[in-house]
Amino acid sequence: MDGGFASLLVAGGSASIAVAALLWALRVTDGARGSVETWKKRARDLEDKIAWADAIFGAHPGIVLIWEDTLTNPGEGDWGKPRIYGSPLALASLLRFSDAAVAAEPPVRILQGLSVFDATDATGALTRLAPAITRLRRDGAAFSIKISTPDGVYVEVDGRTAGARAVAWILDASVRGVEEGAAGGRIGSSGHEVIARDPAAFLEMWNGAPFMAWRVNGALKLEWANPDYLAALEAKTLDQALARNLQLDQGAVDLARKAIELGEAVEETRSAVVGGQLRTLRLRMSPVAGGAAGIAIDVTESEAARELLSKQQRAHDETLNHLAEGIAVFDQGKRITFYNRAFEAMWGLDPAFLADRPVHAAWLDHLKEKRKLPAHANYAEWRARELALYQEHDNLPEDLWVLPDARMLRVARQPHPNGGMLMIFSDITNEVSLKSQYDALVQTQKAALDKLHEAIVVFGLDGRLKLSNAAFAAMWKVEPDALENEAPFDRVVELCQHLFHDRAEWARVRGRITDPSPEARTEYRGEMRRSDESVLKFLTRPLPDGATLVAFQDITADRRVEEALRERAEAFEQADQLKGQFVENVSYQLRNPLQAIYGNAELLQAKVFGPLNDRQVEQVGSIIEASSNLSKLIDNILDVAMVEAGNVVLDLAPVDIYATITESVQMAASKARDTEVPIRVKCDAKIGEINADPKRLTQVIVNLLSNALRHTERGDTITVSAERMDGVLRLTVQDTGKGMAFDAQARAFDSFQSGDRRGAGLGLALVRSFVEMHGGWVALQSEPGRGVTVTCHLPATTPIAGPPPSPPSREAA
Repeated sequence: MDGGFASLLVAGGSASIAVAALLWALRVTDGARGSVETWKKRARDLEDKIAWADAIFGAHPGIVLIWEDTLTNPGEGDWGKPRIYGSPLALASLLRFSDAAVAAEPPVRILQGLSVFDATDATGALTRLAPAITRLRRDGAAFSIKISTPDGVYVEVDGRTAGARAVAWILDASVRGVEEGAAGGRIGSSGHEVIARDPAAFLEMWNGAPFMAWRVNGALKLEWANPDYLAALEAKTLDQALARNLQLDQGAVDLARKAIELGEAVEETRSAVVGGQLRTLRLRMSPVAGGAAGIAIDVTESEAARELLSKQQRAHDETLNHLAEGIAVFDQGKRITFYNRAFEAMWGLDPAFLADRPVHAAWLDHLKEKRKLPAHANYAEWRARELALYQEHDNLPEDLWVLPDARMLRVARQPHPNGGMLMIFSDITNEVSLKSQYDALVQTQKAALDKLHEAIVVFGLDGRLKLSNAAFAAMWKVEPDALENEAPFDRVVELCQHLFHDRAEWARVRGRITDPSPEARTEYRGEMRRSDESVLKFLTRPLPDGATLVAFQDITADRRVEEALRERAEAFEQADQLKGQFVENVSYQLRNPLQAIYGNAELLQAKVFGPLNDRQVEQVGSIIEASSNLSKLIDNILDVAMVEAGNVVLDLAPVDIYATITESVQMAASKARDTEVPIRVKCDAKIGEINADPKRLTQVIVNLLSNALRHTERGDTITVSAERMDGVLRLTVQDTGKGMAFDAQARAFDSFQSGDRRGAGLGLALVRSFVEMHGGWVALQSEPGRGVTVTCHLPATTPIAGPPPSPPSREAA
């Protein structure tokens, strides 16, 4: 563009975008320093300036196209999707150069139409517009192109950058007029009026702009300035400023010279004295016909805010560097602009690779090449989905990446305030492993508790249910779904109260759960007799984490068994009393007639009443033998009864073992002679004495011999032996008779048990009782057809009455 005011408009539009960016920065750091009200006032001042810039921007006699994106590898003829600004009149004026049949947005239609005219330029130049737009968007290369249309109208296209944006100003030159007509009446090179519609109004807008604006000629002399410029340089009138050639400073003059020499707009931020104060100004000088035009925007506060924001950003980056999570920031172009140390270490990336600021796609490809990405069946499709997330602004997904080295990363994404995306990588390998172990432990514990017959519930210190097993629900007849997790104790009691109504007992259990005092944090036991006649035993036990376990066990069957056993014991006691009375009565009633029979038989045998024939003598002998056996049986019965009643007291005294054995053998010798079974004694005559009851010891030996005689026949032998070993006397009675069956051996020492039908079986029972009363024990060995061996182990010194010692393992009881 050649016109000065048009160039000023270009600069003004760019300034509007710059001011908007600064205002955004101010809003981001609102409250960073100073009071909130101060920052709000500064924000309102900048918004007023933006409003003025937008008003001038909208008054521009053309349209403005702005591209927000940037290109890395643009396609041929890629016009992008620019946003359009300008008045409806200017848009209608430029749409007449486009092809209405083209199905595209108005900005693209206008560019395509002008590109066609550009290709058929009368000068014969090749197409310029499309490559120029591409270079502007890709490299930020400015351009200025004048295109002639078939009807002789010129269209000027001026391309510039405004921050990260690409801006194209398109002006239909037919609406331009004499540029100097607004300021001094001079005619421009095009021969058209600069502001044909209302130049005075246009100039009035610049005079009302909230920033400094001025113009210098080719000799760098001031030609025009707005009121803000005059106030900054403390000039009362424009004529005074022109007469004194008041320049902002030498730097502004040099910037104007540079713009004229380069033929393009130049910008610079510098400090200058404005109104007696040092301020930071943003200067922009644009070349115009016959000189240069400039604007200066006071950015003191915004630069301070920018510096503060920069410090905060550095502090923020340093904070992120101390985090354990890996953090990376990608800009709008999908290039990595920041990463912390954890990110570099997490992925094991080469610092040189990261220093090149790779794009997101290249970073993913690099990780895939290093085999550090999760395995995917279709990597290209997954990569495309990852890159497509830049188009999303809300509800960005969180993913779980399982890496080939078995690490698990939680990947979180969020839009970055400056555009692009922020990614957070958290290594949750240990967390997942611990959670898995914890869940497995909980499930194992739950399964183990469900296998128990005891009912188990666990309450926290807050009195809420933490855990229960299936036996609890079954025992208290509660639906499992009713036992909700975190249910209060009172709610659980309500579910169980239909079976047990004692609120005082429930209150005591509650106190053990919720009372944190050491006195309450102890084990508590009790019983509950429920309404269904069942009896439960329970206990409360504090757990290390502050919770309390309450266990219930159904002991109804145990109580019934105890009652049955108690009743049986009472019945046995009554039976023992009856048995004692019966034995006592029977023995008394039998003893008198037995003595009469025995006495009369002895008188007959002595032939007191006259002689007897042989048959009579034989019968009388049988009567005497039967009476003697019956008398012994009655004595044994009485002895057994007295032993079982605990009424037998040993009369201990020194007993000569050899003499006692000899006497006992002589007592049994007559029967041995009758059966022709010899009894042999195998004992050292000097074996000595032991402390024992002589009567009971003799009774033991005689009973053992009587038992042996019942199990032997002619040709068999009986041997009685004794020996001392380690303070114990081993008294043995061994026969070579028919022996005992194995199943009979276990019952041989029981009362009223016998190996044959010739006795009541009390002999061996008394043997065991008397030996055990002496503190010894009895062992029996036998095999069918190989005789019986009974060994009595007697201590040399009889201890105080008590339970007998256990027999050695080599002896069979």
